[in-house]
Amino acid sequence: MTWILDAEIHLDAMGLKIEYLTVKDPFVLWNGLKERYDNLKLVTLPQARYDWAHLRLQDFKSVSEYNSAMFRITSKLKLYGDNISDYDMLEKMSTTFHASNMVLQQQYREKGFTKYSQLISLLLVAERNNELLMRNHENRPTGSTPLPKEDEVYSHYANRGKGRGHIRGRGRGRGRGHF
Repeated sequence: MTWILDAEIHLDAMGLKIEYLTVKDPFVLWNGLKERYDNLKLVTLPQARYDWAHLRLQDFKSVSEYNSAMFRITSKLKLYGDNISDYDMLEKMSTTFHASNMVLQQQYREKGFTKYSQLISLLLVAERNNELLMRNHENRPTGSTPLPKEDEVYSHYANRGKGRGHIRGRGRGRGRGHF
């Protein structure tokens, strides 16, 4: 889907280049572009505000996906003059945790983060560690390898010395009084 948008933007930019190639005065160029694209604010800003209002961490499969959506939305809002601060982003994130993660949400609040980047970094590391733990669990789930039975452990250690030590120490080997 994004490659289609990228292709449209590229084609649009190519069309703009051809259309405005003959314009030499930067002021005329700027006014032409402003006239052409000024209406985008009327379409894009309400959609960005809607997306911000409905942005919830719990709706994303990963912290990375949420972070991308957060920056895409806040970039649009900032472009059109809505100031989104780190505090706003921290509040948005902490108030949209899934209900089952309420303890985590409280712990993150107590840490007193002042920058969104600090919290998102911590969450990304925690998510990566959780993925590794889950992969390890899937590779060898709890209880999948049975523990050896008690008598197997005992017999393993009991048989370790047999055949070596008791013959040597009793004087029955080669060269020890056997004529």
